[in-house]
Amino acid sequence: ATHRVLCPPAAMLSLASSAPLAFAPVAPVRAPAARAAAPVMETIADLEAMAPKLNPLVGYFNPLGLGEDTMSGPGYSSEGVIGYLRHSEIKHGRIAMAAFVGFIVQSNGIHFPWATSFSGLTYADIAANAAPAAQWGALPTAAKVQ
Repeated sequence: ATHRVLCPPAAMLSLASSAPLAFAPVAPVRAPAARAAAPVMETIADLEAMAPKLNPLVGYFNPLGLGEDTMSGPGYSSEGVIGYLRHSEIKHGRIAMAAFVGFIVQSNGIHFPWATSFSGLTYADIAANAAPAAQWGALPTAAKVQ
């Protein structure tokens, strides 16, 4: 005996009425009319005024004169150099954080389970050294050069 499942007419009607909506065109999303403000480029005077507010104990501290006229050459404004140095500091800070995570991972003995090269040297062999600094010495020269 075959069993048939009967759907109530209301369920069939709701399915039939919503199916064409799946392919209906959608109005495009419009961008807001207001534009974002232009980026603010600080000058040395702006940094000197900001420093006591941000760190009252030290104030403005720039012993190397970074961003001042001695660093900006022809074609480079002081504001551009300050922006470049700020971007560079953020980038190198992120690299340092990733390196610290790598150091912690290696210190806890976590390593890849496969070989490092066709010579048969495995990551477990390298991790057998005492600390991450010693693990660097255990790497093949070709791995350090790349």
